[in-house]
Amino acid sequence: MSNEKTVYVVHCIDTEGPLYESLDATFQRLRELFDVDLETSHATLKKLQNQEMDLGGKEELIARVVDPKLLSYNDSWEKIETMLAEIMSEPFRKKLPDADGNGWVYSWHCLDHIDFQINPRRREMGYHNIHDRYVEFLDKYDSPMDAIEWHFHPMSTYKEAHRCATSYLNSPHLYEVLARRIIERKFFPAVYRAGFQTERPDSHWFLEQWIPFDATNMAIENPEEFDQHGDFKNGRSGDWRRAPNDWSIYHPHHDDYQKPGECRRYIARFLNISTRIASITQREVDRAFEKASGGEPVLMGVASHDWRHMGPEVDKVRELLSQAAKKYPDVKFKYARAKDAFNAVVNDHKEEPLELKVELYEDDMPRLRVEVVQGELFGPQPFLALRTKGGRFIHDNFDFGLDGKSWYYAFDHDTVPPEDMDCIGVASNNIHGNTFVTTLPFKLP
Repeated sequence: MSNEKTVYVVHCIDTEGPLYESLDATFQRLRELFDVDLETSHATLKKLQNQEMDLGGKEELIARVVDPKLLSYNDSWEKIETMLAEIMSEPFRKKLPDADGNGWVYSWHCLDHIDFQINPRRREMGYHNIHDRYVEFLDKYDSPMDAIEWHFHPMSTYKEAHRCATSYLNSPHLYEVLARRIIERKFFPAVYRAGFQTERPDSHWFLEQWIPFDATNMAIENPEEFDQHGDFKNGRSGDWRRAPNDWSIYHPHHDDYQKPGECRRYIARFLNISTRIASITQREVDRAFEKASGGEPVLMGVASHDWRHMGPEVDKVRELLSQAAKKYPDVKFKYARAKDAFNAVVNDHKEEPLELKVELYEDDMPRLRVEVVQGELFGPQPFLALRTKGGRFIHDNFDFGLDGKSWYYAFDHDTVPPEDMDCIGVASNNIHGNTFVTTLPFKLP
């Protein structure tokens, strides 16, 4: 670890595309969150925003939920692009340059909404749709400093796109999203943000296989605040009540992702901006600068959604940074992509690329062999993606070589028969988030 007195400011965005919410849906949320049954009208909404109704002590909490800024959604791609044209511009990025004179940086964690059957919020559906839009936006607005990463929503019980679920095991589209991203886009993520900021043992162990950097911890100093909200009470969503809240980065425990332990991946803390819960404050920014002042570099993460106007959110964080910088003049702050900040804070060993040798051959049957040529895998095996001639995308486990750095896959009637195979994809990261991705057609030599 470096001993430089630096705060690395990382802005990760849950990139989900447009979001629409009707007035009825807003009042439905209030009923579900706070058990209040109110007349659905704009007049009632105005009174709630001004705290003019007796709600048994819930007035301030409800006013936060229906704050006009939070209800002003980007409900079309046109609105999102109008926002991006502003916040990706050089004048906006450089309103407050960092210690190197650079401007604000974004890490876009793109989501695929797949197989949901009920979609009242009019979410964008389909593989790659959001990812591809942002690849185009970064090119159009000359934003090579930004990063595109990955975000995932588990499948809700009744396939409702606006509901919060937690089970990765009940979400078969999880593997197909990544298999398609590898084969069709030659992309594999190194940094992850969990949907609804919610992890469970199945997602914890999933991430431990392939993704070195986790930008999801939303621990706060007083975890009892979560119980004031129905969707967070008793750890319902975003349960980080036991996790470190001191801006440290940690390896999780095998049995509890919230406790420091000896697992592989790194988890960093990311607070929301101007939302109803776990929001960044001056105190929290000051705590990051104070920690860095002691000679320990800090990753200070903030999080947003692209369906809300991010300009005022970025301006708010910059104002907090300005105030903290005055209090701690010996501390620098730098804007960074998530991957770069993780490496700057926790990886003190020499960085090297990851290279795998991938070959298809035939002995008694067609087989795939993958071998490490340079570097070391982050997890126990690469990610294997298969596309059949019928257009199915399949993920499967490898067989393990005895040398600890090679893997095999046999194409037979217990896996995928060779006559149905079309394309193979293999991807992995190393501990630095350097990614290897390759695809090859299923053609035997």
